[in-house]
Amino acid sequence: MIILHHGWRSSASRRVRLCLAEKGLAYEGHVVDMAAMEHHSSEYLRINPLGVIPTLIHDGRPLHESGTICEYLDETFPASPLRPDTPYERAEMRNWIRHIDGLIGNLIIFNWRHHLAKTAAQWSDQELAEKLKNIPSKERQEAWLRAARKPYTEEERDAARAKLVVLLDKMEEAMKPSGWLVGKAYSIADIAAAPFVKRIDEEIAPDEMTEKKHPRVAAWWTRLQARPAYAQANFGPFVDS
Repeated sequence: MIILHHGWRSSASRRVRLCLAEKGLAYEGHVVDMAAMEHHSSEYLRINPLGVIPTLIHDGRPLHESGTICEYLDETFPASPLRPDTPYERAEMRNWIRHIDGLIGNLIIFNWRHHLAKTAAQWSDQELAEKLKNIPSKERQEAWLRAARKPYTEEERDAARAKLVVLLDKMEEAMKPSGWLVGKAYSIADIAAAPFVKRIDEEIAPDEMTEKKHPRVAAWWTRLQARPAYAQANFGPFVDS
C-alpha cells in the first residue's frame, strides 16, 4: 500500500504526484495543512523528522525527499520507466534534481508570500516563538520568520527571479539534443523541473516562457502539460483566489 502525505501547492509534492500518475500507481493521499503547521506536529515528525512534505509510506516504511521518492517508485515499479537507460544519463538526471533542489529557497520567496505569509502575519510574537521551536530546520525557521515578520523586499524577489531565469537558460541548452533534459526521453529530471517551471510560467517570470526567450523550454512545457499524468497529478493553480 502506498500512502502520500503531501500539500496541493507544495512543489515537492507535485513532483511525487506527477511521478505516481506517470507510473499509474494508486495511493492513499493525506493532505498536510502547512498554514496550520501540521508538518511540524509531533504526529507528523514521527514519520518525517525533518518536518517537510511530502512523505511517502510504502508497506509501512516512510521515505522523504521528492527526488529519492521518485527514484524509489521507478525502481520498485519498473513498468513505464522514468529513468534513463545508461548509468551516465542516470547520473545526469540526479545532478539535475540536485541543481533544481538547490534553488528551492528562491521559489519559497514567491510561494510563501501567499496564504502562508497571510497566516503567519496574524500570529503574536509569543505564538510565533512557540511555533518556531517545533521546526527542525534552521533554514525553514528563517523562512517562517521572514513570512511572519520580515516580508521579502522587491530587490530580494528580483534576485530570486533572476536565479530562476538562469534555470530556464540551463534547461534551454540541455534540451538541444532531444527536447528533454536528459537523454532522448522524458525522465524524473523533467518531473523535477516541472513544478518550478509551472511557478515561473504562472507568476514569477511568464515573459521568459515564450518562444522568443526560451523556445525549447516553452515547447517542452506544452508537451508536458499535454501528458495525461499532468492532469491526474492535480497541479492546480497556485495563486490565491
